[in-house]
Order: sequence, then C-alpha cells, then structure tokens
Amino acid sequence: MKKFWRGLFCVAAIVSVLMPSMHAEAKKGETLHQGIWIGSVDVSGMTQAQAQAAVEDAVENSMNATITLQCVGEHSVTVTPQQLGVTWANTDIIKDAAAIGKKGDIVSRYKEMKDLQYENKVLPITYECDKELITAIIDEKCDGYNEEAKDVSLIRENGVFKTVGGKAGQILDNEAAKTQIYEYLTTKWDGTDVTLELPIIVDEPKGSEEELLAVKDILGSYTTSYKTSSADRSANVSNGCRLVNGTTLYPGDTFSMYDAIKPFTVENGYRMAGSYLNGMVVDSLGGGICQVSTTLYNAVLFSELEIVERNNHSMIVSYVPASADAAIAESSGKDFKFKNNSEYPIYIEGITTDDKHITFNIYGVETRPANRKVTFQSEILETITPTSENIIQSASQPVGFANVQSAHIGYKARLWKIVTVDGKEESREIVNKSNYKMVPRTVTVGIATDNPEAYNQIQAAIATGSIDQVKAVSDAWAAANAAANAAAQVPAE
Repeated sequence: MKKFWRGLFCVAAIVSVLMPSMHAEAKKGETLHQGIWIGSVDVSGMTQAQAQAAVEDAVENSMNATITLQCVGEHSVTVTPQQLGVTWANTDIIKDAAAIGKKGDIVSRYKEMKDLQYENKVLPITYECDKELITAIIDEKCDGYNEEAKDVSLIRENGVFKTVGGKAGQILDNEAAKTQIYEYLTTKWDGTDVTLELPIIVDEPKGSEEELLAVKDILGSYTTSYKTSSADRSANVSNGCRLVNGTTLYPGDTFSMYDAIKPFTVENGYRMAGSYLNGMVVDSLGGGICQVSTTLYNAVLFSELEIVERNNHSMIVSYVPASADAAIAESSGKDFKFKNNSEYPIYIEGITTDDKHITFNIYGVETRPANRKVTFQSEILETITPTSENIIQSASQPVGFANVQSAHIGYKARLWKIVTVDGKEESREIVNKSNYKMVPRTVTVGIATDNPEAYNQIQAAIATGSIDQVKAVSDAWAAANAAANAAAQVPAE
C-alpha cells in the first residue's frame, strides 16, 4: 500500500511541474526553452518574434556567402546564393522551436525538457533553389572550361600520310553537376562559404594509328577554276581551302563547312570581295568562299558520302553546272554539311595552284567495285529570261555615279546521279533540285546634286527606262565634274 501511494506522489509531482506548459502551443510573449538553436542561431530565452528576427538575419547573412564550383582543371566559378535562386525553405521552423517542451503528452514534454538540460536541440535551416538557374550557371560559366579530347588525326606531307597522336580530354558531367549542386544546397548547406568539386568525365580520343594508316584511296575528287577572279576573291578561295585542308572525319562524324571556315574576319584571313546578296553583287568579307564549298560538295558527291545539308545560290554561278553548287551564307544560315557514313575514317585534302585552280580530294578505304562508275548530269528544267531593266536611284551618291550589274537568267534545274557497271547504266536518281533567281540588268545611279540642270538631265535619262542612256548621261556629268575639279586645282599665275 505504501508503494502505491509513493508512486502516485511521484506522478503528481511530475504533473505539478509540467502544469504551466500543458497547453498545446506556446502563448504569445512566451520564451523558448534554454538549449534551443535554429541553425547557428541560439534562440534560447527568445520570444517567437525575437527568434524570427534573429533567424531572418542569419538567412540574410547566408546570402553573402560564396559558392565556389570547381570545374575542369584548376578552373573554378564563384557564384552567390542569389544567382542560384536560393531561398529559405522551412520558414515554419520558429513555431517548431517554440513548441519544444510545450506540445504533446506530459511524458514527451518532460523528456524534451530533460534532454535540453544535457544537450542542445539544433533545428536546421533548410533552403530551396532554382534548378533552371543552376542549369544556366553550369551551361554558361562552367562549360567553357571543358577540354575536349583531341582525336588521333592524319596529316599528308609530300604525298605521305602521317598520324598525329590524340589526347584525352576532360568535360563536365552537366547533369550530375546540376544534381550535386541542388542536393547539397537543399540538404546539407549551412549558409557558409563552400567549395563544390563538380563531377568530371574523361573524354577519350577517337582513333588509332593502325586505323588511320589504312586511309590511302581517293574516294572522290573535284577541281574548279577561279582564273577570272580578282586578287581579293582569289585570296578568299585559297584561305577557305587552307582552313578545310587536313580534316579527319571518323565514321558517323558530320562536317560543317561553316564551322570549318568561320569567322569571316580579317584576322581569319579574309578580304572584301564580291558575293551575292538579294539579287545583287556586293562586296563582303569572304566573298568567293562558296566556290570552296561547291568544289568540296562535288568531291563528296563522287565519294558517295551522305549529304546532310546543301543549298543552291540565289543566282546561277559560272564555275559548275546548274544544281552542282553549294552555297554558304552566314546571314541566312546556309551551310554545307555531310556525314561520313562509311565504315572507315576519311581525310579531306584541299589544294590551290598558282594558275588558280582549287581541288579537293577525299581519301578513305575504297570498298566499291572497280567496274562501278558514278557520274553526275545537270538538267535545266526551265529558263527565265529578263524582259526589262531595273534603275535604282540613290540619293546617297552624286550625279555622275552609275554602277551597272549584268542581268542574271533564272533557272530551274536538277542534278542526276548515274551509276554504271561495266559501262551499262544500272541506276539513275535525282540528287537535288535548284531554283535560281532571274535578275534584270540593273543600274544604281546617283542623283545627289546642287545643280538643277544636272538633276533634270539625269531624271530625264531615268525616265527613258534605258540603262545605256542613264549610263551615258552619268558618265558625261562625271567627266564634267572631273574637269571642273582639275581646273580648280590649277594654281593662278
């Protein structure tokens, strides 16, 4: 009987101790128990409002932390939490801290209070971040340090092939890096400076000396002439050929002409020369480069490799038959691309000669029968002849200026591939179809002048609709202006 009363007395004592805090939640103005921390903030004895302010300050300070992303090699990128869209996720943690020792049944509350006497209770601050911003940081700032593998490649010197050893590269594992950053910031980050070593993948080089030295057969070859080209256009053709020469492509690789020859800058060897633009011939950096892509296109056709992209010129060109051209245009996104769909590597050799011929040879491993022959035939489907002349008035040029451009006949054409075996036609298929603009003979004539007579005469010539008449009047005024300027420069005696 004594034991019963002694036990009852103990329970009553515990209840009497806990009675002040038997309510389910802390009252307004009530303070948090000693030994409670939120992240690195000791909130012991604080009211909820004070704890809220203290933790908000800590979160704000954490936004000043630096997050260093270790990329490839010794390269790193330092960002702020704001750049990764970091925000405070568990904002209800203040209520959770205030409820410690004040919520639940009597025994659990008593246990929580006793535990606080021996060990602090630390509630972590957790964060959320923006996955899209993480992706942007990785793609825009970290990827630039990737070191791609250098494949084993070929060079051809004095008619002999040699191999150039490859080198393994290192590239960032973007998806794994994005996951690593997100998971660390949302589950482990304590709001302080941190360095994250991002996952790297070894990029193994392609090829071997044995594989490449099997390349010795010419699969396709083509030559065009640029004898009538100006010095600047000729320089552009030679420069483009130089940039393409020596390319090695492995099975499955795709070659982009634009990627191989860009950028069109003086620093990359280009000069100003004539090129097609909106039906006119205008000077541009790299004018003439399309003859390089066209010559290579035909070599690829004879090699029977897979054409991925090919575009015809806006107007007909003179150095290959209709539909045998391949235009490059940076402004309109025209490119020439082909894929090495053979089972062996190929090597592109580009050659220009002193007598202004450009040749591309494509080397590989010949697997086609010797008695099989491939030829190509251009077919004109329609001819559109200009029936008028075009006169363009330019207020930015003086009277006396007249730039005449020849007419261009329009064509619709297609190219056939013909395969013969032992001289007998085996197949005939259409390779491509092309539409070339018809452009009338055009003159751009200057009309700017302070001389009413000159203006009236040039307008009268324009009214005739005759380019020859416009040119004659412009030339006459150009001669008169030149004579007047010469006379004005003669010193008085």
